[in-house]
Amino acid sequence: MDLKKEITKLENVHLMKPEKVFTMYLNTDPSDPDQQGGEWKIHLKNGLNNFEHYLQEDGDSDEKRNYWAVKEKVENYVQENEQNFAKSLVIIASADETVWFAERFQLPVETAFYWEEQPVVDQLKNMYKEFPKTGIVLTQKENIKLIDAELGQVRDTKLYELDLNTEDWKLHQGAHAAGAAMGSGGAKQSKSDQYNERFEANRYRWYKSVAPKLDKQAKELGWERIIMVGDKEEIDDLRDNMNKEADKVVNKNLLDHEETKVIDQVVYEE
Repeated sequence: MDLKKEITKLENVHLMKPEKVFTMYLNTDPSDPDQQGGEWKIHLKNGLNNFEHYLQEDGDSDEKRNYWAVKEKVENYVQENEQNFAKSLVIIASADETVWFAERFQLPVETAFYWEEQPVVDQLKNMYKEFPKTGIVLTQKENIKLIDAELGQVRDTKLYELDLNTEDWKLHQGAHAAGAAMGSGGAKQSKSDQYNERFEANRYRWYKSVAPKLDKQAKELGWERIIMVGDKEEIDDLRDNMNKEADKVVNKNLLDHEETKVIDQVVYEE
């Protein structure tokens, strides 16, 4: 999903009464102290019912029918997807189905409900501003891992592994490939002094050879922000040779950590 495009599309929606757009931001974060008992279900029920009561009093039967149609769609979506909720749920919908946006996010929102002529996209904009398309580059000697992330979620994982015999960088695609590649080097965990000396002597040259590949990935994946993670000297060598600038540098060895935990550590922790 390209949230930037979706926001632009939603901003161009203008409906006339009795047609209106329903916008819902629902906090479903299980780690939120206020959500320990699944309170989002109560907030959802109250939020939906409030509009219904208002429309009953207003007396516009066409608008009422439109709202009921949207409410039914929202309730069905929640019922079908609640087992897979993350930190938040955003639904923007119209009765005639010209507007339907339903996404679960790993970023928090403040619970809010709207029934207006236009979608309310302020929180969506804030989410994108907080977490645009991001590349996290993790180094650990002959392994360089890329995490492609957006809106707090991992979109893809790639691993470049240096073949010390040919001095070529091999690309492993996807989380499973990266995990397998990392696991295959079990013997490398206890590297000899001779290996370390060879690596340090050639590191700059080897990292220089992989830098254009990383620049290419950054361009193709449309990264708007780059975070580099790893040993300071390794990161310095990569930064010297990459055209793309790093927006943030974290001197920690996190290459073998689970991707979502890496995001939590390098994006949200100062």
